[in-house]
Amino acid sequence: MTEVEVIEGTLRGLQEGDLTVFRGIPYASAPHFGAPRAAGKWVGVRPALAFGPPPPQSEMLGPSAPTTGDNWLTLNVWSPSPDRAAKLPVLVWIYGGGYAFGSAARPEYDGSRLAREGQVVLVTFNYRLGVEGFTQVAGAPPNRGLLDQVAALEWVRDNIAAFGGDPARVTVFGESAGGGSVAALLAMPRAAGLFRRAIAQSVPGTFFSEPLAADIATAIAGELGLRATVTDLAEADPELLTAAGDEVAAKIGERAARWGQAAHGSIPFAPVIDGDVLPVTPWQALASGAARDIDLIAGHTRDEQRLLSALTGLLGQVTPAQAAEARQIFAPGPRAYEDATPDQQYELVHSDWLFRMPSLHLAEAQVAGGGRAYLYELAWNAPGMGGTLGACHGLDVPLVFGNLTAGQPAMLIGDSPEAEPLSAEFRAAWTAFAASGDPGWPAYDPDQRLTRVFDSPSTVTAYPEDYSRAIWRDYPFAPLPLLT
Repeated sequence: MTEVEVIEGTLRGLQEGDLTVFRGIPYASAPHFGAPRAAGKWVGVRPALAFGPPPPQSEMLGPSAPTTGDNWLTLNVWSPSPDRAAKLPVLVWIYGGGYAFGSAARPEYDGSRLAREGQVVLVTFNYRLGVEGFTQVAGAPPNRGLLDQVAALEWVRDNIAAFGGDPARVTVFGESAGGGSVAALLAMPRAAGLFRRAIAQSVPGTFFSEPLAADIATAIAGELGLRATVTDLAEADPELLTAAGDEVAAKIGERAARWGQAAHGSIPFAPVIDGDVLPVTPWQALASGAARDIDLIAGHTRDEQRLLSALTGLLGQVTPAQAAEARQIFAPGPRAYEDATPDQQYELVHSDWLFRMPSLHLAEAQVAGGGRAYLYELAWNAPGMGGTLGACHGLDVPLVFGNLTAGQPAMLIGDSPEAEPLSAEFRAAWTAFAASGDPGWPAYDPDQRLTRVFDSPSTVTAYPEDYSRAIWRDYPFAPLPLLT
């Protein structure tokens, strides 16, 4: 057992090999549909031995872990040296899950290997999701899930030195909705000064306009016979609210005429461009120089859509009509991808609209605004599930953490001798970047467009998806609107 002093009191953690680990530390409290508040102080020694409960979340992909109480806002710390003199780089992870599900307790996010081998202090945390975190509710602050993330980073700023971390060398990193959260934090005035570097993996291009977000909230509240106001929803059972959100998500396609791409893409939750918490999109903010003093890595996997198509039963089954519809709804021009097969058209347009081009545009906006960015693509064909998923969405997460046999990643990666050295490359790049701002390959510029392609073997080359880059060159990734 090891004890440390933080602002709120004394914490007792576990010694796990050569790491000291603290789990379930409250970093803030979360009144229903309210802004996060500072965590209260405690008397005596508080055990930090087990993960905190997950926030209420969607069960559309299966039952979630049980949620108890409302002490959802907790974080976890892995430290090689809980000594204030150590001043180690700090990596703060933001999980993905479509802004609707996720938990820092998932085994693939265990920080042991990354902290130990990279000699960094690793932090993971929970934040509010779905209805609690991202609906636009009258009388409630917008983007509460993002405000939770800011609160976690403020806690890190104020306390991480007690765990051997350097508050001047904090790097936020996240994937999918976590990558979108990183992009949002780069654009948020409230997050200014809370981190020095950022890694945005598979950034979703989906940010909502206020009218769209409010209309979705109205539909969810209506499932319970309520109004989308803080007066009505603050007293509602969080589990019932989550179930109402799942009901709306399950039939979201019926509202395509009103919700447009959000409905076609089955996306009920996303950060809202509200003019205050999140004033503009990340692409607008970075291009104007809002994050020019923050070093950035941005990137994506080559076959982002492949896993999502497999989950919906469309992998290898796309008809010409389905491909044409996808192009009409999502592609920026009528002739985009017209020479590809139906399966390729469907996969490319979805990959590019949702993840690949938003990630590329984030790096380009950072450079346009006078900052420094590094671009990567994961192109390794994972052998799991017969190799059918290629370099699919989420494959980079186990490679970054080095957890290759825990949880769902084992299904993707399989028993491959290539996975371990590739994972070592990711871990070395991410921790070197956290320490110095240099991941080991040249910074991106709009002329050469040099990109680290993680593969077996890895290379540095011109951005390999130039066909898509040209198609999407002028696409603004504006907030998704309410159509009628």
